[in-house]
Amino acid sequence: MRIADDDVLWSAPAAERPGRPLLIVLHGHGMTERIGFDLRHRLPAEVVVASLRGPLRVRSGYGWFSLDPSSFALSQVDAAVAAVLSWLDRQSEYRSVGVLGFSQGSAVAVQCLRSRPTAFAYAVVLSGFLNPLPSAGDAELATRRLPVLSARGDADGLVPPLLVTLTDAWLADHTLLTRKRYPGLGHDVNGDEVADVVAFVDQHIA
Repeated sequence: MRIADDDVLWSAPAAERPGRPLLIVLHGHGMTERIGFDLRHRLPAEVVVASLRGPLRVRSGYGWFSLDPSSFALSQVDAAVAAVLSWLDRQSEYRSVGVLGFSQGSAVAVQCLRSRPTAFAYAVVLSGFLNPLPSAGDAELATRRLPVLSARGDADGLVPPLLVTLTDAWLADHTLLTRKRYPGLGHDVNGDEVADVVAFVDQHIA
């Protein structure tokens, strides 16, 4: 599994990227790298946004791992994380690196933190969930306490409530967690949430 150069949307040309803060965006299941890319217009101008396309073809979009219980395996998540980190290793030097994931993309984003705690400055988890089983980097991540924004609508019925509870508890135990909830919002993002994301990134890009 590999993320090719053509599978990434950039907010700045290559010559203008080094030395700036990088934000990696990971879309949800069945979406494309264009989802969330408009966030670049709201973020501080110095932030370089790289929106990655998931390597798994899903209907008219893409994904990071199968959601079919009959074919899903945790190794698929590990493979997606390895692909993101391998892609990151091929990039220029950045002042800091953050990662933002929506829904399925958030599971990959958090697992990236757990796999390489020293590589990231912060994370944003939108309508998200994670693998609650222990991971090798958990102890180091709990010590580092990276800032994480976890935001979701209180009417989001797509992620099972038990998994939401486990995700919230794990993030509270292992990160410096900012938790946001939006009344009446389903499995989606609204203007208030975008404003909170922008403020959070602005606070932590240094």
